[in-house]
Amino acid sequence: MDKFKIVGGTPLSGELPVSGAKNSALPALAACLLSDEPVTLHRIPQVKDIATMEQLLAHTGAKICDVDGKVSIDAKSLDRPEAPYDVVKTMRASSLVLGPLVARTGRARVSMPGGCAIGARPIDLHVVALEQLGATIQQEHGYVEAQAPEGLRGGTVHFDRITVTGTEDVLMAAVLARGETVIRNAAREPEVKDLADLLIKMGAKIQGAGTSIIKVQGVERLHGAEHTIIPDRIEAGTFLLAGAITQGDVVVTGCNPEHIAALTLKMGQAGIEIEDAGADALRVSGSRKLKAVDITTEEYPGFATDLQAQYMALMTVADGISLVRETIFENRFMHTQELARMGANIRIEGRQAIVAGRERLTGAQVIASDLRASASLVLAAMVAQGESLIDRVYHMDRGYERIEEKLAAAGAKIERVQ
Repeated sequence: MDKFKIVGGTPLSGELPVSGAKNSALPALAACLLSDEPVTLHRIPQVKDIATMEQLLAHTGAKICDVDGKVSIDAKSLDRPEAPYDVVKTMRASSLVLGPLVARTGRARVSMPGGCAIGARPIDLHVVALEQLGATIQQEHGYVEAQAPEGLRGGTVHFDRITVTGTEDVLMAAVLARGETVIRNAAREPEVKDLADLLIKMGAKIQGAGTSIIKVQGVERLHGAEHTIIPDRIEAGTFLLAGAITQGDVVVTGCNPEHIAALTLKMGQAGIEIEDAGADALRVSGSRKLKAVDITTEEYPGFATDLQAQYMALMTVADGISLVRETIFENRFMHTQELARMGANIRIEGRQAIVAGRERLTGAQVIASDLRASASLVLAAMVAQGESLIDRVYHMDRGYERIEEKLAAAGAKIERVQ
């Protein structure tokens, strides 16, 4: 099992290039199932979740050609409109194919990772929404099975709470439904807007993507298209925080500054200098007088929950006490125990973490518990005194493309070991 060995104390310097957004590429790949003509996607990150999604599309019968981030999908024949457990068990985004498959073929059978029941899980939002479009859905043997033999019909969907994958799933289903669909309390994330842009290129009629109300006029079929995925805002934010925590001087290239405005605002309040370095680049200069600044995670355009762990790593070496409030996921503080092994002073009270900054952290052996938690440990290790060994970095491989190579090129003392 791969590990990262990191020796801390070296300020980063140079450029850190941002890959395409994993959270945009996944629904874009699922959208290719909606057309019987080839769709070509550019800037697809080479990460584990993408490989899993491609394996899933191949299982349905689609033909895939992936060459260095340029992916062509030909879904002319979909012989098996299903997502089996063995394929999707490691990927949370498997539900994204539910809407496209039932819209295109009239049926879908999708396993939930880990065989989880619908219950209070987020998938219940997908199910209720697709039922509003005329699908008949039931759960059997750990699978969600959807039927719409006469096709889907337009309707009004109102999400009880904002859901990104739910919005994307219903949006993809609605483009082939008869009549108009209105999605209310829709997610406003850039990834939703990027998906809509792809679907429009394929012939869909969509208005309001990027706002809380999306209107879709169904069409009979979609055609092929070519589309470039937006930059990964979470990777961009992680790199900005890496430059700041190491007190380095880094230019993060190929990003969209507007997508990470909530983060850069807080970093500026903490005493970190961030300036434009071109139309799609930001320069970050670390401050030796790093101040503690509170954050609360929120849906976009608020502070992203996927950057909470990385920001907390920064606050562990800030001057003062900061409050980190998590409002999106109830169990997203697992990284705090491992940061504590490196000397961080963190106390958890419900959905709030109280972080008392320390002058320094120390290297330690730690274990990554999830994708973003692993990123927080890498940041902490790069500023810690001595050597750290981070286990289970396969979590990081799910969402960051060659991160150790990118950081090493900017001066980090990091290497992948067995």
